Amino acid sequence: MKYTASICLLIFLTACSMKALDTVPYVDVQKYMGRWYEISSFPQSFQKGCSCTVAEYSLNEDGTVKVDNSYNVDGKRKQSTGKAWVTDKATNAKLKVQFFWPFSGKYWIIDLADDYSYAVVGHPNRKYLWILSRTQQMDKAVYDGIISRVKAKGFDVSQLQVTEQKCN
Repeated sequence: MKYTASICLLIFLTACSMKALDTVPYVDVQKYMGRWYEISSFPQSFQKGCSCTVAEYSLNEDGTVKVDNSYNVDGKRKQSTGKAWVTDKATNAKLKVQFFWPFSGKYWIIDLADDYSYAVVGHPNRKYLWILSRTQQMDKAVYDGIISRVKAKGFDVSQLQVTEQKCN
């Protein structure tokens, strides 16, 4: 019983000590729409074996966002379509994304270039992270700056895996 209580206390203290994840102050949803290339991400089971990953965002008539993800797996181009919706109307930086009902995930924009040339999407539990760019490649100095800021937000950047984007 003591062992179980100690484990519960450790989990509680760890959760309490994790600083809240800050998002960017504001996202212009119209500017955010369009094509994004995945530059790197934390490996996820649903992305295993994927390369040439691209997300295409467009606004639906009802104000939600259509999410078209395409990627290569085993030499074949595949696609999955979902939707997202803003959950924080003050900033537009917190969204939920859903590919399979009833499951949805948090999609928080935690870093964003002034010109919307790159974006960083994370989850407050810090187990999900994507670095996105409008182009297939990203300048090393820009990438290194993103890594520094993401690390300061409490993400374990050693988990990042670069996404292969040389596709044809």
